[in-house]
Amino acid sequence: MKRTCRAWRVGIAALLALVPAVVAACGGDDADERVEISLALDWYPWSNHAGIYMAEERGYFEDEGLTVNIHVPADPTTGLQLVAAGEDDFTISYQADVLIARGEGLDVQSVAALVQHPLNSIMTLASSGLERPSQLAGRKVGIAGVASDEPLLATMLAADGLTLDDVEVVTVGFDLMPALLGGRVDAVLGAYWVHESILAERQGQPVNVMRIEEWGVPDYYELLLVTSDTFVADNSDVVERFIRALSRGYAAAQAEPVVAIDALVAANPETDREVEIEGIARLAPLWTDSGSVPWGTQTDDRWTSYAAWLRDEGILTTDVDPNDAFTNEFVQRAGSD
Repeated sequence: MKRTCRAWRVGIAALLALVPAVVAACGGDDADERVEISLALDWYPWSNHAGIYMAEERGYFEDEGLTVNIHVPADPTTGLQLVAAGEDDFTISYQADVLIARGEGLDVQSVAALVQHPLNSIMTLASSGLERPSQLAGRKVGIAGVASDEPLLATMLAADGLTLDDVEVVTVGFDLMPALLGGRVDAVLGAYWVHESILAERQGQPVNVMRIEEWGVPDYYELLLVTSDTFVADNSDVVERFIRALSRGYAAAQAEPVVAIDALVAANPETDREVEIEGIARLAPLWTDSGSVPWGTQTDDRWTSYAAWLRDEGILTTDVDPNDAFTNEFVQRAGSD
């Protein structure tokens, strides 16, 4: 995090009169300083980031005295390590990864939930008629090969009376949708139902979606805003100001989704505007659970139940208190203003 003194634009006479004030401002008065912070995204810019770019475009960061460097790390999987090392101030990450990282001693903490429910899913072609896990018996299911894939699949199958032995698991890497659309597999686990489903539809192949939290997997937060305990301790006012600006940005994006996507595209011209307009329509209700919870809210129950499932499945192997992994303090403080 860096601080830079605001520029003063006044006439010569006024400038002479204000010299003492200018010197004082550049000497460290927080009210007259712009704070520079960095945010490492989880993925390339897409509709879930629309609230961030809306906050930038509308000047909400500026209102809070912040300059935000929004970037995608060379390796997006390193966001938590960058935050723990102090190379980035904030990142967007996943609930399981935060718990695992804390178990490994990394200094990370979730300060807001960006998406209230899982986006992961099992997808099948609509033309296949496969609409529930029990119908996957004897079928090929493609997975990326990450550690959570088989436990997720096993839990979903068990919820509908099957086991992993009843299906053929095929590791296809991250080419999930090409494997499904090309007929290599009958279903895939790991595709986001708010994004990849749209890409399939635009290729003339609509899909069926089995949302994982509807088939035995504990409900969890798909994406989180994460910083470090150290940054929170040293810069609590900055955390609050950043979250207040983001909360305004996401509220504005919910109210004006197309405008928000235009802000996203203006900052990232390579983004497919039409795909993201469709995406935000599906995604935006998940930012506040269709308005039932304030933006950013996290609960003890959600963290505890998901951590227990991760332990039962051997994904989380260390003794981590899930309630230490997050805080609602700044969401509540920002929302009370």
